[in-house]
Amino acid sequence: MPYAHRRIHDADGHIMELPNWLYDHADAKTRERMGSVHVATVAPGEADMIEKFREQHADPAYRARDEEELLLRKNWAATGSFIKEDRPAALDLLGFDSQLVFNTFTNGKLLAAERADDVDFGYGLAQAHNRAMSDFCSADPRLLATGYVPLRDFDRSRAHAEEALELGCQALLIPSGCPRGHSPSHLGLDPVWAQAEEAGLPIVFHVGGGQRLADGQLLDPEYFENGGPPVPDFHGGDENFRSVDYMAIPTSQMQTLAVLILDGVLERHPDLKFGVLEQGASWLPSWMRFLDSAFDAFHKREERLQALSLRPSEYVRRQVRVAPYPSEDVGWIIENSADEICLFSSDYPHVEGGRNPIKRFEASMERLSEAQKDAFYYTNFIDLMGAGLDQPASPSFANA
Repeated sequence: MPYAHRRIHDADGHIMELPNWLYDHADAKTRERMGSVHVATVAPGEADMIEKFREQHADPAYRARDEEELLLRKNWAATGSFIKEDRPAALDLLGFDSQLVFNTFTNGKLLAAERADDVDFGYGLAQAHNRAMSDFCSADPRLLATGYVPLRDFDRSRAHAEEALELGCQALLIPSGCPRGHSPSHLGLDPVWAQAEEAGLPIVFHVGGGQRLADGQLLDPEYFENGGPPVPDFHGGDENFRSVDYMAIPTSQMQTLAVLILDGVLERHPDLKFGVLEQGASWLPSWMRFLDSAFDAFHKREERLQALSLRPSEYVRRQVRVAPYPSEDVGWIIENSADEICLFSSDYPHVEGGRNPIKRFEASMERLSEAQKDAFYYTNFIDLMGAGLDQPASPSFANA
């Protein structure tokens, strides 16, 4: 029996990269300047066991327990986590209609390269990422590849978006942090948004794409100098995130989406959808109200706000889709934002997804109607993905 108890689209799945993952897909010029992918930001010592995991996945006895241990095995131990030929079997066991697939370790490298002085290398690294993602997702049409588009150089970004779409990427992944030298709402990036809109595919943000400090932290490391002992991270090491890092996760996409709305990008591209994945959603209701507060406070003085045909929160409802964490009160989020925004995500095969994300989501949605649950589990995802899915368009909501 598949894990899914109803029709479900998964807005956040992952590949577990290998150290040579980008290298194998880079052009010669980029390959000369790159190292291996850093894959040690999970449980300590786990990256040293990759070959052992590969042997396990080839062992019939290990594979015979795929179903019973589907959500117990995490990272490289999970079925289809890094061997693309095995991912269809994982999808069959999960029972998801589709899965939007992201990298695990590469976003920080992509953002650092994009913001560095060597612009050629930044775009070359992104190209290698997109080729690798497209290759992995070619194993099954249910796997939907995300292609990274740096926003540093207007002309290159336009060409890079075009190439990502030609590779078959079903969503364009952009950094949630501000590009170097200009706002993400700059008019020079309109050709990128126009390409995605014309193709009927979304722009997406993912955790790890915000503006990180030089040492790779989500926020100033001095916040951790509290006079007490070091706090271990979620996985038992010291390189991923803890409760204080967690609080910083949504800040970059909140600001970036705000400027995209207030500077008129969503007004100029009304059919373009934006997805916010693995960055929680408890921030969503108050952020929507804060956007409207900014609109009301500055509308008389700012021509850009006067040019908007909708209130900011109405653009969010029309064009932004957000995936909560299983640990959040999804029922409260939906009741205080809108039915058409929130998405299901499993985070497969990451530890953060837990052993039973559906059970945790269900527990927080007991008071919601079946129509609201259908929107969360699949309708809103169909609306987000557009032409990326061979699915009918989502119906309009009565309160839209």
